Amino acid sequence: MNEQEPMGAAPSADAIEAHARAVIARLPDAFRRHLGDVVLLVEEEADAETLAALEIDHPLDLTGIYHGRPIGEKSAFDSAALPDRIHLYRQAILAEWCETGVRLDELVAHVTIHEIGHHFGLSDDDMHALEEAVAD
Repeated sequence: MNEQEPMGAAPSADAIEAHARAVIARLPDAFRRHLGDVVLLVEEEADAETLAALEIDHPLDLTGIYHGRPIGEKSAFDSAALPDRIHLYRQAILAEWCETGVRLDELVAHVTIHEIGHHFGLSDDDMHALEEAVAD
């Protein structure tokens, strides 16, 4: 456990969402401005279809995923498509939190920034730099 989470019940989906939204609020304006239509969802775990598409055997192995087209690949034909979505998976995040001992807010920030990075088509290095920029 970490200093920010009391012992007892596991953090709720609402708590994880609050951590993710706090990260989004700290993003530079140039990024936040282009996240307006992206939906943030916190679910218990990835569904079987998502896991199969990614060839992942166990739902605890996927902490989050971005569904959508990166900004640089969008066209006028995308207007009728579903909104872009960032899915965070509570059970996988909690499992990683327990295994690693990383602070929950830092882990949620890492996963959230990684998925936001996919929305922008960022490299891993760019995602890491963005994560450092929004760190407390």
